[in-house]
Amino acid sequence: MAMYKVEICGVNTSKLPLLTDEEKKQLFDRIQNGDKEAREQFIKGNLRLVLSIIQRFSNSGENIDDLFQIGCIGLMKSIDHFDVTMNVKFSTYAVPMIIGEIRRYLRDNNSIHVSRSIRDTAYKAIYAKEAIMKETDKEPTVEEIAKKIDVPPENIVIALDAIQNPVSLYEPVYGESGDNLHIMDQISDKKNREDCWIEEISLKAAIDRLSKREHRIIELRYFEGKTQMEVAEEINISQAQVSRLEKKALQAMKNYLG
Repeated sequence: MAMYKVEICGVNTSKLPLLTDEEKKQLFDRIQNGDKEAREQFIKGNLRLVLSIIQRFSNSGENIDDLFQIGCIGLMKSIDHFDVTMNVKFSTYAVPMIIGEIRRYLRDNNSIHVSRSIRDTAYKAIYAKEAIMKETDKEPTVEEIAKKIDVPPENIVIALDAIQNPVSLYEPVYGESGDNLHIMDQISDKKNREDCWIEEISLKAAIDRLSKREHRIIELRYFEGKTQMEVAEEINISQAQVSRLEKKALQAMKNYLG
């Protein structure tokens, strides 16, 4: 598959525009007011992001025009769901959304299906290999990797063979203003799935909307595990006040999260 075509889906990739952070903010303000022209400009201004991501799927055997179109669908979904109050860059939010859209397409259109569990085993093995090499400065054996992730060696060999062409988890997927996103940032396991990642961002946004005192109470109660009495002593109010403010904060977060 030719991954370096100048024209993809009728788009001249050598002339794609690049938006500044200020331009993105201004366009998003207009998008939120229903400005369709601003939405179109924002999409065009982020096609370089889609292009950089589909390079990671050069060995998939899929037509680049198809991948580009699917990536654009992921980009548009990201625009429709992005919340500017989350205090994260649009690219940080959009990359996993676009990758997820492409992976779903490849999974649904792949004649040779590799199960999620096998893929997860392979990615965990790659991660473990990188971690061991970082610690010991030498290539680990399959047995050492198996011991680290508690998986039989034969399962690791099968999994790595199934996903084909494993790459370093530290290889950049996309970079903007010196901030690189790496393959390891997109790996999914039971503790770090894309849905969970989005939920964490939403939760942070909900907490950040609280008053300074409510924010501190939630932090002490649910992140540091302190009792209401301990919280009351630390911020110098009564336990009854802590209870009231905690309930108010939780209700506000619930209303925000929908």
